[in-house]
Amino acid sequence: MAQYEIAVLYHPGLEVDLSKAESRVIKIFTDNGGKVDSTDNWGKRKLAYPIKKNEHAIYVFYIVDLEGESVSKVESSLNITNEVIRFLITKVNHKEIAKAEAAKAIKAEQAAKRGIAPEDTETEADEEEN
Repeated sequence: MAQYEIAVLYHPGLEVDLSKAESRVIKIFTDNGGKVDSTDNWGKRKLAYPIKKNEHAIYVFYIVDLEGESVSKVESSLNITNEVIRFLITKVNHKEIAKAEAAKAIKAEQAAKRGIAPEDTETEADEEEN
């Protein structure tokens, strides 16, 4: 089984009762042999451009353990789900995540040596580039 991050954009009208739509999507994952590891709800946000005449959508991210053969089945099921405006399925690359975390730790360590709070390192790096 591989780990996938699935970003789902729900219809903005579901803001009041999102639990039914979420349970339907989670059922799609589990029916295809998947296991949901985590869910991250970002709430209602403005879209960069209108999708199906909607200016906003509810963003929810899922980390799912799923067989590679099941991904196409999940895609086809999400395509016909009325509550879902858009979705994106990406395979999680653990090597890249570890590399990014190591770089972040090094950056924080360097900032600590200079006496700067870790949150300020990004703005300082941006200022140095300009």
